[in-house]
Amino acid sequence: MDSGEDKARAVSRSQRAGLQFPVGRIHRHLKTRTTSHGRVGAAAAYLTAEVLELAGNASKDLRVKCITPRHLNQVFLYSNNEPTKK
Repeated sequence: MDSGEDKARAVSRSQRAGLQFPVGRIHRHLKTRTTSHGRVGAAAAYLTAEVLELAGNASKDLRVKCITPRHLNQVFLYSNNEPTKK
């Protein structure tokens, strides 16, 4: 018998999906039966997509390939598109 030499290394769901946030942990929390678990998942997916799109645009403007925390700061600090109340 082999001692596990040919056994493939476990790959997390986050790595398979190419994401940085913990898919398994979020899935575990969403499995608890609440009335809003579907809405929470949809909202998290929507917000993540929006933030990554804006951060990707910021990194593209700077002609870099990786999104860094600096790009996220640019999204939230410098692009306030909502009108202020007077």
